[in-house]
Amino acid sequence: MVEWTDFERTTIQDIFSKLDFEVVGPKTLARCLIVYPWTQRYFGNFGNLYNATAIMGNPMVAKHGITILHSLDRAVKNMDDIRNTYAELSVLHSEKLHVDPSNFNLLADCLTIVVAAHMGKAFTGEMQAAFQKFLAVVVSSLGRQYH
Repeated sequence: MVEWTDFERTTIQDIFSKLDFEVVGPKTLARCLIVYPWTQRYFGNFGNLYNATAIMGNPMVAKHGITILHSLDRAVKNMDDIRNTYAELSVLHSEKLHVDPSNFNLLADCLTIVVAAHMGKAFTGEMQAAFQKFLAVVVSSLGRQYH
């Protein structure tokens, strides 16, 4: 079990309360697919992913990006039990989708960049550390089935 300080808990909740999921989610997934093009192999049914413009304008990328952010919001609401919150998703990504678990880290890095750009100077080093700790717990929980 992860120990959360009051600052970490409050910071993570505050960050998520300020995010526009319909903007941040699509930007995050699009960034991941553009910067790490090998991750596109998991989205073969999304249609045109041939270049950055196509990816950024792809409605399926946008929709899935929003889904990812809503899934992360579930973790925010269950910070004391993220592992069990993601048990089913871990099985899905491992056994059905066969997603390489290292891709969860790539997506987490992209989300951190998008959030930092969104929040600007308000995203302090202390906030980033709390946010990245949260994402590390989520990534570990999603990768649990692989171990």
